[in-house]
Amino acid sequence: MKIIMLGAPGAGKGTQAKQIADKYSIPHISTGDIFRANLKAGTELGKKAKEYMDQGLLVPDELTCDLVMDRISQDDCKNGFVLDGFPRTIPQAEALDAALTKIGQKMDYAVDVDVPDENIINRMSGRRACLNCGATYHIVSIPTKVEGVCDRCGSPVVLRDDDQPETVKKRLEVYHAQTQPLIDYYKKQNILKSVDGTQPMEEVFRAIVEILGA
Repeated sequence: MKIIMLGAPGAGKGTQAKQIADKYSIPHISTGDIFRANLKAGTELGKKAKEYMDQGLLVPDELTCDLVMDRISQDDCKNGFVLDGFPRTIPQAEALDAALTKIGQKMDYAVDVDVPDENIINRMSGRRACLNCGATYHIVSIPTKVEGVCDRCGSPVVLRDDDQPETVKKRLEVYHAQTQPLIDYYKKQNILKSVDGTQPMEEVFRAIVEILGA
């Protein structure tokens, strides 16, 4: 079962991807993890990616796709995988399809965790993080026991810069411009499935499991 997770930043697709991976015993593959693993291991692909990253440039689509294909060619992916954070654009999706076609494979599902922008802005601007131990909270759904203080280590919790409403709005604009077109792309392939991401996490997961039919 080969699955792509789609959804705006803050829609909760990463959380759902992890749960899908656990339930179906398939790897959860995020591009961030792949980059880190290749950089750490000093692979040829990792060295190439580092050249771009060191200059503050985006890693080109073709190289990102090569890194992803290298990862999904490993043994633990023989029963499938969940892609999280890739593809982000139509050219990346086309490169992935072309690479999979070469090895006689194709994606089975593209699951879109659909959440309106307004909900995402409220959701993310309510997040709080401890810069000391990395624990995360939410002022409504997972508040700290003492306001503004981390339950785990007692350090202050803060609203991170990338969770500020203005930053979130900018990230959503980028998402709608670059990634939203993937919804139509996978709809045309008849593999797009959409779930209501405004529901509680357990309900969203239940809806996904129903789609995957197992």
